[in-house]
Amino acid sequence: MNMYQFLESAVKDTPDLLFLTREEITYKQFDENIKKRAAALAKAGVKQGDVVGILAHNIPEFPLTTFAVWYLGGTCLMLDTNLTPFEYDNMTALTNCRVVAAEKSFFYKTKNFEFFDIEGKDGKIDPDLAPAPVESTHAATLSFTSGSTGIPKIVPLSHYNLTECAASLRDMEEWLHNGDTLYGFLPLYHVYGFSIGVLATIEYRANILLQATVNPAEIMADFKKYRPQIIPAVPRLWEVFRNKIIDNIKAKKKWWMASFVLKYGNTLKKIGLGGLVKKVQEPVLAVFGGRARLLIAGGAATKPEVETFYERLGLTFIQGYGLTETVGPICISKPGKCRLPFAFGGPITNNECDIRDKNADGVGTLWLRGHQVFEGYMNNDAANSEVFDDKGFFNTGDLVSMDKNGELHFHGRKKQVIVLDSGKNVYPDELEALYITIPGVKNVAVFEHHVKNKTVSYGVFSVEKNMTIQKLGAAVAERNKKIASYKWVTHFAMTNEDLPLTSTQKVKHHVVRERLEKGEYPIRKE
Repeated sequence: MNMYQFLESAVKDTPDLLFLTREEITYKQFDENIKKRAAALAKAGVKQGDVVGILAHNIPEFPLTTFAVWYLGGTCLMLDTNLTPFEYDNMTALTNCRVVAAEKSFFYKTKNFEFFDIEGKDGKIDPDLAPAPVESTHAATLSFTSGSTGIPKIVPLSHYNLTECAASLRDMEEWLHNGDTLYGFLPLYHVYGFSIGVLATIEYRANILLQATVNPAEIMADFKKYRPQIIPAVPRLWEVFRNKIIDNIKAKKKWWMASFVLKYGNTLKKIGLGGLVKKVQEPVLAVFGGRARLLIAGGAATKPEVETFYERLGLTFIQGYGLTETVGPICISKPGKCRLPFAFGGPITNNECDIRDKNADGVGTLWLRGHQVFEGYMNNDAANSEVFDDKGFFNTGDLVSMDKNGELHFHGRKKQVIVLDSGKNVYPDELEALYITIPGVKNVAVFEHHVKNKTVSYGVFSVEKNMTIQKLGAAVAERNKKIASYKWVTHFAMTNEDLPLTSTQKVKHHVVRERLEKGEYPIRKE
């Protein structure tokens, strides 16, 4: 199937089932709106084979326009809402995109393309406009990724890649059901938000509650009013929610009891004190509306203590792993298993993995092959020759190990591994997780750097305004005592500014390094 046929099958199965929750639009009504939007785009000059940019927040017109483009046989260029006009001009030029459907707030003067008001009113359905014949192998979306190098690569995902991802997500059918409400505040222009928010929603004949902001007050109001069963988020947000919940309980002087009950909940149930466990869990679950069943994390590794916290509340917590090149979630963890830190399960249906070049600890590079893996970067033979082998396996560049349960564990990016002069390897993710717990530290990036011709693990810390370089130095030295001395960060810089992040809240290490080298961060004096 192509993507429009994928939606069409759901419309035929459940025409009157709700698709867009807040707007109360059914699958049938959504399909009718697609045909109206397709007619409007055709009138604006969009035809089969064209690339159309999508530049909008999580509003109903986002999925509406993507499906209308596919109805016409076009390809959607997914544009990050956090970029600059210079970047949009560059991206549209590289993809030969001549029309960008955007919210008016993004409009600017440009000679590269024409803007189409994505929130504009459409006319009637054109009875002479039929769905274009589109092969499943044709590109459905184009996305730019900078990986760990900062050099943009264009990732085409075919209709086949997208629909096969939807089918593979059936591996979650124990927890995701027909008619469920999924909360959609992850950006749809990002593959993680789109795969869970749109592909899984349609595959499961569920409905999606779109939210265009990350305003905590609006999110909490949505939880209370719509009571979603499925909530996907990035690990950073799950940690924020957890910390706020704990702070609220502590403010009521009840944390000592709540923490005890949550920790020993299963034991208490076995001895007949299940009512006590429920009494502690229910007020917390009410924060999410009281019907939440499944929490999904992706885009980065989740701290084990965060995952454990939600599982003790009686919620199912799934950690997903994937890349833009794999339509997002190509691996998912197994709820209920006793797992080691940073586990993300194994490949889902119709995908497979291989761990190569393992070290003595069993840590090696993750290679993936399957229905979700893209066929190669657009117009970039050099990059493709580096990441694909002759058997069709794709080199993710991520370092993983596998435990006795067959679960993969994340150990960091291979290209970010710090190789010291002694030959020892240092994994930045491990150090960042250690230093982020320092009070007053907002974020941290650790990477390989050279100081006086010596390779060191260097840190750049984003801190609160009351933090001094001396206080930070003492705190880092204290944390260093917890790890082997060769891993220590003894050279660092700090800033009150936020570190640059990707749409999934991961630090852009290459940008931080560039700013350090330009002297933009105050350096600690030894």
